[in-house]
Amino acid sequence: MNLEFTAEEIAFREEVRSFIAENYPKHLGDTGLREDLAPEDFVAWHKVLGEKGWSVPAWPVEYGGTGWTPTQRYIWSEENARVNALMPLPFGVSMVGPVIYTFGNEEQKARHLPGIRSGDVWWCQGYSEPGAGSDLASLKTTAVRDGDHYVINGQKTWTTLAQYADWGFFLCRTDPDAAKPQEGISFILIDMKTPGVEVKPIKLIDGGYEVNETWLTDVRVPVENLVGVENKGWTYAKFLLAHERSGIAGVARSKRGVEKLREIAANETIDGEPLISDFNFARKVSQLEIDLAALEITELRTLAGEQAGKGPGPESSILKIKGTEIQQRLTELTLEAVGSYGTPMYGSIADTGSNEYPIGPDYAQHSAATYFNMRKTSIYGGSNEIQRNIITKMILGL
Repeated sequence: MNLEFTAEEIAFREEVRSFIAENYPKHLGDTGLREDLAPEDFVAWHKVLGEKGWSVPAWPVEYGGTGWTPTQRYIWSEENARVNALMPLPFGVSMVGPVIYTFGNEEQKARHLPGIRSGDVWWCQGYSEPGAGSDLASLKTTAVRDGDHYVINGQKTWTTLAQYADWGFFLCRTDPDAAKPQEGISFILIDMKTPGVEVKPIKLIDGGYEVNETWLTDVRVPVENLVGVENKGWTYAKFLLAHERSGIAGVARSKRGVEKLREIAANETIDGEPLISDFNFARKVSQLEIDLAALEITELRTLAGEQAGKGPGPESSILKIKGTEIQQRLTELTLEAVGSYGTPMYGSIADTGSNEYPIGPDYAQHSAATYFNMRKTSIYGGSNEIQRNIITKMILGL
């Protein structure tokens, strides 16, 4: 694989870098934790990209994609990570959008794809339930046909940012008597303003409300909101998860995180010497960089396969496992580097009313919160244990 950019690719990188410098919303700055953001902050960059036509670079051109090569998409991710840009939320762009343009009918494409591209319509994901997480096929939420509607009842959990969502995509059981649990599930789009939809926040240990319970009580949804064929939703769900897992890898952002980690370690000291000069700490950072470089090559191969018409397959499980493990090791090393400065937990002045400025350097302020928040990455999108089972079966044939 040739890893050197061509002259055209270098010119593209400069175009992207200039566009970001001139158009990225200045008030977002170097975005910290998501709990610090207002709803409009999440979509500010998305709306700019929508006007430019760059909000869905991985989509086919006929549905609004950019037609970029894998290398151009790689450059795009790198340049956004370089400024820690707050990218479009994945629920529309990377999850339900590809499902709709692949399996939806023309009416669904015309109705939903424009709002996803522009950032005007906010989506959430209704997959996990209290008794169905990694074992998603055991879900209990039901959708019973009643004339031209489904009547949906059940509970979803960990519904990220559902408190702001306009629409949600939900897995519901439409055939409780199917021979296999996976065969009786359908993929249904739900307007979150429909009577009977109730979103209840789950308060996290840091006081934030990033995730929710979503209760569905006698929610009447038009049958036209069914995507694809009834009882075939498991096929669409697996397709969506493959796209989600590829994106979870977060290679570009981890690369920027390692750069920041080295800056912190150069500033912090141990026994009067820069922490980065400590053999044991430097060894852990170097091993992290080696693993990240290997993951980057794997991601590039996956992108090249997609460009050749091969959608993300079981190799997305490799990206998910290694990507999330690297993210967790990165936040762990960052917390180690800041030492005792990472111990206090501070809310923002807006949240707590406190006028006390956090002790220690600015880079230490969110280190503990980020570390704890990133523990989730090896669980969501299908736990890493499940991903190893997929690799064992689909790649190794065991």
